[in-house]
Amino acid sequence: MIILGIETSCDETAAAVVVDGKQILSSVVLSQIEVHHPYGGVVPELASRKHMEAIVPMVDQALGASGIDSKALDAVAVTRGPGLVGALLVGFCFAKAFAYALDVPWVGVNHLEAHVNSVFLEPDPPPFPFVALLVSGGHTGIYHVTSHTDFELMGQTRDDAAGEAFDKVSKMLGLGYPGGDVIDRLAGQGDPKTIVFPRPFLDKTMFDFSFSGLKTAVRRYIEIHPDDYLQQVPDIVAGFQEAVVDVLTYKILHAATVKGCDHMAIVGGVAANNRLRENVRHHAGLKGLTVHIPSVALCGDNAAMIAAAGYHYLKKGVVSGLSDDVYSRVNEKH
Repeated sequence: MIILGIETSCDETAAAVVVDGKQILSSVVLSQIEVHHPYGGVVPELASRKHMEAIVPMVDQALGASGIDSKALDAVAVTRGPGLVGALLVGFCFAKAFAYALDVPWVGVNHLEAHVNSVFLEPDPPPFPFVALLVSGGHTGIYHVTSHTDFELMGQTRDDAAGEAFDKVSKMLGLGYPGGDVIDRLAGQGDPKTIVFPRPFLDKTMFDFSFSGLKTAVRRYIEIHPDDYLQQVPDIVAGFQEAVVDVLTYKILHAATVKGCDHMAIVGGVAANNRLRENVRHHAGLKGLTVHIPSVALCGDNAAMIAAAGYHYLKKGVVSGLSDDVYSRVNEKH
């Protein structure tokens, strides 16, 4: 089954052609970082406008790179939610019209489920069941995954997502947007033991997260050291990053233990963080657990994961209709 995937949930316009949910023929992503950088975060109205400008060229580019004519497509999969409503509507309405014109089925896909399915685009995917840590700019949660379409939410953030905390700390320190990459790089130049920030574990027996207090601790440190914190930026971000990584590592390992899973996955944009990848692999190895992490290109928002997730719904006979709509939050899905 040859599927065109489309992703426009936030600030990347992406398109991909994937065969049978696992073979990527093409995957293209157009980032809007330069557009939103001056504002220190994503501006929804600007994101929607840029998606409108980019959606047709990106789909054309994906089809061209795949060597597949649009008439050879078997189906279309597109992000339905969660995400920014205006941004979602651009891709969703395009996919709806594109599939209708080709007279092929189409399906709206949950963006979070698609991130989990990104590990199946790699050569050595995990066997079911496994636990997955989804950690990105908009979401942080742990799932018990029993099939491509069956996910049990074990816990999630009560406030800021981990990636959101990275962005906000980066903004506090004048490092710009997005914060994940710059903090990852700068932390390598600092010592995480010089400035130790609190670990917001909440209840260690449970799987929820909270990063707003950690973010506040960084702000408080800056306020207490107004004259010299700029000279300490590498140590500050190293200490902050280590606190986030410690919590994420503990929670996913605990989830694997509770569920009796030998395999776990880390997905989402923050899964590209070098320290997180290193730390989870180290501690998982001590427990005899196997960690599956997508390549960096598949950690961020992309359309290949949308096509991969869509394939499994289409195989089950799940299709979307012309009256279907997008949703900004998971609990709005209906």
